[in-house]
Amino acid sequence: MVGFKATDVPPTATVKFLGAGTAACIADLITFPLDTAKVRLQIQGESQGPARTVATAQYRGVLGTILTMVRTEGPRSLYSGLVAGLQRQMSFASVRIGLYDSVKQFYTKGSEHAGIGSRLLAGSTTGALAVAVAQPTDVVKVRFQAQARAGGSRRYQSTLDAYKTIAREEGFRGLWKGTSPNVARNAIVNCAELVTYDLIKDSLLKANLMTDDLPCHFTSAFGAGFCTTVIASPVDVVKTRYMNSALGQYSSAGHCAITMLQKEGPRAFYKGFMPSFLRLGSWNVVMFVTYEQLKRALMAAYTSREAPF
Repeated sequence: MVGFKATDVPPTATVKFLGAGTAACIADLITFPLDTAKVRLQIQGESQGPARTVATAQYRGVLGTILTMVRTEGPRSLYSGLVAGLQRQMSFASVRIGLYDSVKQFYTKGSEHAGIGSRLLAGSTTGALAVAVAQPTDVVKVRFQAQARAGGSRRYQSTLDAYKTIAREEGFRGLWKGTSPNVARNAIVNCAELVTYDLIKDSLLKANLMTDDLPCHFTSAFGAGFCTTVIASPVDVVKTRYMNSALGQYSSAGHCAITMLQKEGPRAFYKGFMPSFLRLGSWNVVMFVTYEQLKRALMAAYTSREAPF
């Protein structure tokens, strides 16, 4: 089978931490246009009622959104906010994914047999902790993805300018805007993503349906991506709308959700579902497969350095 073979030495916490951040950055580089399309679809129609939204929708579907952006703003618009996105993943994924096993072992007191409760608790903990570390990068990423390059002045000129402008105009709290829905979203996402991946992988291995190799990692990651999208999409839409909103547009994340429900109906909470699924599904596949291989490669390099002969 193609790929690095599992080593006898389990990966260290440092290897998992660095491997998760690196794998997440690689996954972001590949899937970022889908994430940008998702953001544009999620914020579309937030200032209009449902009737006008249908009539004046600028973006229609994943491919339509991408093609419209390329035609009106140029191909580079698909990667608007990439720098902040990579900053986010290096700090965010390192914590929520890289520390998951360590936190899970902490809750199980070192036992190799972790129950569903311990897994969910570990996923919630690392998901919430990651938001506390990486929230400003998420705010800047969403703002960049939401702003159109064509027609009129741009909201921010660069990543650094975005950090400075938000802090100056909205105060330090502006960089932490949407923390509550983001904590909720990432606790849910982390549980759905990591726990589902963990459970699917364990089930496949215990049933001897697959070995701990690329096909198993691919199947587990794809299943985790679908489950995560279904569960987390409503919170993700509210988080995106609230982070991107102008100062004073919404008094809270709850107010944002209620306004969406009143003006656009329940379906608004699943706006951008297809790009969300395409993005999360492909992102999970790339990230988890890369992460598993990076762990093995790093541990193989580490053990060969420790015992060269």
